[in-house]
Parts: sequence; C-alpha cells; structure tokens
Amino acid sequence: MTLEADILELENDLNAKISAAPDERALEDIRIAALGKKGVVSEKMKTLGKMSPEERQIAGPALNGLKNRIAEAIAKRKDVLEEAALARQLEAERVDVTLPVRAPGRGRLHPLTKVFNEVAEIFAAMGFEVREGPDIEDDFHNFTALNFPPEHPAREIHDTFFFPPREDGEKMVLRTHTSPVQVRTMMTEKPPIRIIAPGRTFRCDSDQTHTPMFHQVEGLVIDKSTHMGHLKGTLEAFCREFFGVKELETRFRPHFFPFTEPSAEMDVRYERDGAVVKIGQGDKWMEILGSGMVHPNVLKACGLDPDEYQGFAFGMGIDRLAMLKYGIPDLRGFFSGDQRWIEHYGFAPEEV
Repeated sequence: MTLEADILELENDLNAKISAAPDERALEDIRIAALGKKGVVSEKMKTLGKMSPEERQIAGPALNGLKNRIAEAIAKRKDVLEEAALARQLEAERVDVTLPVRAPGRGRLHPLTKVFNEVAEIFAAMGFEVREGPDIEDDFHNFTALNFPPEHPAREIHDTFFFPPREDGEKMVLRTHTSPVQVRTMMTEKPPIRIIAPGRTFRCDSDQTHTPMFHQVEGLVIDKSTHMGHLKGTLEAFCREFFGVKELETRFRPHFFPFTEPSAEMDVRYERDGAVVKIGQGDKWMEILGSGMVHPNVLKACGLDPDEYQGFAFGMGIDRLAMLKYGIPDLRGFFSGDQRWIEHYGFAPEEV
C-alpha cells in the first residue's frame, strides 16, 4: 500500500471514530490514541527519521497535514459536544418561575411588594388609578416640564445619573422621581385626573437611609375645584389607614418644591420605644412626605389652562414607609439579596 493510500485510510478511520464520539471523554481518548506520544499518527511521524531525504520530502508534509486535519476535526467535534452538553444542562436545570413554591414556608415576598400593594389598595379605595412610566427619561419630562430652573442642583451630576445626549441633543437621565409619570398623564389624558405613580427612582446618594436606587409613589389630582383641604384630607386618611392609627395628629409645614405652589411637608406625631417607632403618639414630629398644589407653570407645560384647572400632588418613599411600619432599621438591606434578611422581614404570600 502506498503512503498516500495508507494516510487516507487512517484519516477516514479516525474521522469516523471522531464523528461517533458520544461525549468529550470519549473524544479525549481518541485524541490520545491518535495524537498522543504513542498515538498512531505520532508513531508514523517517528518513522520520518528512518527515511531518505527524498522520502521525507513527500512523507513529511503528508503526515503533518494528517496531524493538523485530525486535530482540527477533534476541535470541531469538541465544540459540538460542548454545545450539546450545555443544552442538556440548561434543560435539566430549567426553572419555571411561574410554578408555586415547592417547599412550604420557604418562599417570602419582599417588604416592598407588601407596601406597594397596601398603598395601591388604600388609594384605589379613594378612586385613584395606577399609572407607570419609563425609568429612563428625557430632560423635559424629568425637569423642564416640572418647573425646574436651568441652574437647579438636581440638574447636576452630583445629584443625577446622566446618559450621553441623544442625536438631537436631548439629555437623558435615570428619573430622579416618578413625577414624569404625572407629566405624561396630564399630556395624554383629559381631566379630571386622579392617579398614583409607583416605581423605581435613582439619585447619587448612598448611606443608611439613602440608596442610589429607591422606590417612590406619587399622587396627582387634577380637576376644576380641588383645593389644599382636599390634599390634607386625602393624606391624613391614607396615613391613618396605612399605619392603622385611628387618631393621627399631623402638621403641614411650608416648604419649597419647583413643581408645586404652595408646597408643604407633612409631619406625624411619633415616639420611639427602643428600636420601635410608634406612629400617632408621643411628642415628636416626623416628616412623612412632600406635597402641594400643582404649580401653574407645570399645568401650562402639560397643555392645561391653569385658569381652568388646578389640583394637588404628593410623593413619598416606599422604602421609608416599609422601614417605619415594619421596624426595618437599615435601608441597604432592601437591596442586599441576603436570604436571611428576606426570611426575617419578608411576608408569606397569603399575608399580602
């Protein structure tokens, strides 16, 4: 048999074994048997030293070509086997997150989920509807339409997360509040409007009571007759229901927000019993939320006539509400992903 025929027969035999290799371990055995120190191809390469120069000129390139082609075939087969193994692993480890919890008592709902549901239910009973908007906002919806002046600190990078401008030059930001949802609602819906806007918000801040991402719920009422008394009554009714306190004394302190005028922060009485905060009793005051009558400039920016329409808006931190109601001392635990934390502060599904 000629050298060329011998190499062709050997190559066909090895390719057949490579193609039939059922797994990576079997393929490795074939590689060692062919290309290892004592492999069939390696043994043939050793015969080159016994050949004449003329024979080596022919056999050398032929055997090197065989060695390279077999190595390439093994590498390709290995890629196929690795992909197949990964597919089998993914299929075996696939989890259907829509299935109920298998182990009773293991699944817990996050306190934020609990509080979001509670807030939505209370305001729904008052006739509010839920509206949502994008986390990434443009400058107009996040600042300009809400009456933020160009020099306002919130427009600086030490307060806000900015993205590169769009092709048209519009600045894009991670929204610093859910107020843009109010703007979008006023621009697309005709009054009367009565909504809440829950969602994630983002600011450059991080300590025991602040995180770069946090959660808010804001409310908006727009019609032709709403006044500050309606705002006060709505918020007092919410706090009484949320904290489960029948007698709740509140106070509204003048404040400044660019998007409301007049503006006020709402305080409630409280006392501290060790690590427990008791809302509705004591002689101390705690700020709960910010509020006010919607600024005429905001109404104009949203296409509403301030001589015809008026209304109020308010906003509160969901994380803060959860901390106060359920005695959670550190905000950072909300985002830690610690299973022990969620087992301690979380809620069974039937409790929500």
